[in-house]
Amino acid sequence: MKTPKDIENTIEATFDVLEDIHKVNVSPFFKDKTLQRLFSEKEETVSAGFGWFTPKIQFATLICILIINVFGIMQLTKTTYNEGVSEFANVYELSQDTQSSVFN
Repeated sequence: MKTPKDIENTIEATFDVLEDIHKVNVSPFFKDKTLQRLFSEKEETVSAGFGWFTPKIQFATLICILIINVFGIMQLTKTTYNEGVSEFANVYELSQDTQSSVFN
């Protein structure tokens, strides 16, 4: 435990430090300049990779992809699998009606 003399020395050392503090001279407009820099609007930087891919181009690309997908789905639903296979068999003469088998 500290004795009263040690406590008194600590208090004196603290007051000595306070006497060494000097006033700092600051520019009269320092606060205004600092707040202006802090809250000023900052320019947004755009990455160089996809800077050309703006929202307008993104929307146009999305519409093109949707149109291509709808066209593809319409083409797939127009023809059926059996019609495609029978047409393929007729073109390459693979139909069972016209070909006789040796094993029959």
